[in-house]
Formats: sequence, structure tokens, C-alpha cells
Amino acid sequence: MQYTLKKALGQHFLKDENICKNITDVINQSLNETTISNLLEVGPGAGAITKYLLQIPGINFKVVELDAEKVAYLNATYTAIQSKIIHQNFLEMHAPFDEKFMVVGNFPYNISSQILFKILEWKQNVPVVVGMFQKEVAQRVAAQPGSKTYGIISILIQAYYDVEYLFDVSANCFNPPPKVMSGVIQLKLKDKTFSKRSDKDFINLVKTAFNQRRKMLRNAVKNLFSEDELKNEIFNKRAEQLSIEDFAALTFKMK
Repeated sequence: MQYTLKKALGQHFLKDENICKNITDVINQSLNETTISNLLEVGPGAGAITKYLLQIPGINFKVVELDAEKVAYLNATYTAIQSKIIHQNFLEMHAPFDEKFMVVGNFPYNISSQILFKILEWKQNVPVVVGMFQKEVAQRVAAQPGSKTYGIISILIQAYYDVEYLFDVSANCFNPPPKVMSGVIQLKLKDKTFSKRSDKDFINLVKTAFNQRRKMLRNAVKNLFSEDELKNEIFNKRAEQLSIEDFAALTFKMK
């Protein structure tokens, strides 16, 4: 059975078997370390990684795929996958398991940030994520304070997850080759997070600070704090100079 590539869905299918095996090895190791038995693959496409995941013994495995043509292809190609496919938009679905589960995949690049923010909604039930992203996005997620790539997504993900950049993936490993390099990262849920007044205040502060990242923090977030509070030296810095702990601590001083 043949399938077509849909640019609108950001489809670039992995064809390099070594990369598929490397990603599967990381997933296997995490499954063993965490004793998680539920696994969700997002956007399996033509099944490059899926065919290896189907071979992992003792797991409850599901895939979510929006493209009806790919659902038909997967069902026709891999008999073991039948009844495991959720034909839905990942961004609109409910958590697929009642217990804790791992999320993995070669994430569609046009919605990869949205995928991460969706996972954040489920964070208490998702201890591990292993995903492939456009390299630039993967680097932003893993970025540290002070770097040019450090920003909103770095902080909001790292507030709850430890991020490890694992390896690069060349454009030649895909069909069709994307115009960018890719990168695989792993997220592990933190045992302890920094105390903050609320998630809502934290998100609001981080987004407001980085919306004008070239400005001094005092000018970028002046509407969120009293004039007296804004005299604090920390507001002389720019957003990219603040750690996650700094942002969390500042939420208690917001109006």
C-alpha cells in the first residue's frame, strides 16, 4: 500500500534505520529505569520508529495519528498495530491512559512547540518524553540562562522537566529531506520544582518578560509589579539573564 506526503501536516518521514534504533534504545532504557508500561507515540507516519516500538515486550502501546491515509497504511502494514491507533489530532485529545505514560515521536515540526505545551498539561502523568524536533527548537528547549536561544519555551519546560539534548539528526535521514537539521531530546519530570504563587502567574510573568526581551526587565514587566518593587536590582537585568528560580520567586511579588 502506497502513501503520499502531506506538507500541510509537516510530514518528513524518517528513513535512517540507525537513527530509528538509537531513538528506540533511549526509549527502552527509560522504560526500564522508570518501570512505566504505557507508551504513546505521536505522529507515527509510515511507522519508521513504530515498527521497533511494537517489538518491545510487556508495554501498553498506542499511537495517535491525524492523517487517515497513514492510519490505513499502518493498519495494512503492521498487523500488531490494529486497535492501538487513535485517529485524532494530538492537540485535541484527552490523556490516552489513566496511569502514567511516556510520550515519544518524530514530532511534526509545524506544531512541535504546541505538542510540548500539551504535554505540560499532563505533566503529572508524563514522567518522560523522548522526541525529535527541528534542531533550533530542540536547542531552545534545552537552552540555559544567558544564551540567545534561552526563552519562553526553555523556562516553561525546564520549570518541570530536566532536558537533555541527545544527538543531531541530518536532513538526509528523512524523506523528503527537510531544509533544517533535527535534534533528539529527552525530558524527565523533576522530583521537585521551584515554589511559585501559581502556574498562571509564572506563565504570565515569563511571557511578558520575553515579549520585550531586549528591554531591561523593569520596562518589560512594569505593569505586573508595584513601583516600589521595581526598584529591586533584579529588574536591572534582561529576561534572558534570569534563572527559572528567579522567575518563580518573583511571582510572589507580583501585584
